Amino acid sequence: MTKISRRSLERMVEEQLGKWNLAGRERKPARSKPRPVITISREPGCGASEVAKRLAEGLGMDLMGGQIIEKVAESAQMSRKIVSSLDEREISKRDDWLSSLFETRHLWPDDYLFHLTKVIGTVGRHGNAVIVGRGAHLILPSGETFRVRFFAPLSCRIRHMMEAHGLPQPDAEKYLVRKDAERRAFIWRYFHADLTDPRHYDLLINMSKISVDGALEAVKAAFGSWKR
Repeated sequence: MTKISRRSLERMVEEQLGKWNLAGRERKPARSKPRPVITISREPGCGASEVAKRLAEGLGMDLMGGQIIEKVAESAQMSRKIVSSLDEREISKRDDWLSSLFETRHLWPDDYLFHLTKVIGTVGRHGNAVIVGRGAHLILPSGETFRVRFFAPLSCRIRHMMEAHGLPQPDAEKYLVRKDAERRAFIWRYFHADLTDPRHYDLLINMSKISVDGALEAVKAAFGSWKR
């Protein structure tokens, strides 16, 4: 629920570009596939944000939060910095995939979706990242992306919001119902897809039945045995 300032966002972008530049110099010139990506789709208030953070740290991956991705997509200047960070061959592969995505799903991207898919597509081609939200599980190729969905009953999520953020029960419920509706509407509007459809994911985790530590270990184990 914390907002990111523009200055902080610009610093994050520059740091990420530096990481990619360094990784590009250290990497072998030829590779048939990009490094893997894990996408996280989650119901608000289920505790998935903590799992995503610790997952990225434990696997040595870059963490790309939904708010960061969205703010970059909204800024033409920062979007250009991100999308131009690939070499020409990787840019071609990214753009070919996105063209196929738009055609297959019959999408007519506005400026926001155009920038969003370019940014997430670029992160996907760099690889080695955990991407939270913004439809990344629908944008990136399934064969190169391990797609995880976290959920929990509304009552459990209300309790979590009350404990974690000190919200009264009515405010917590109102916030969660609104965020649920916004996320479903976002995915339907831009990708013509049902956010809750299990076919879009490789792993589903009910956070009311498992601890954050247990969820973390479950994702690591499943990712370790994932067949690309």
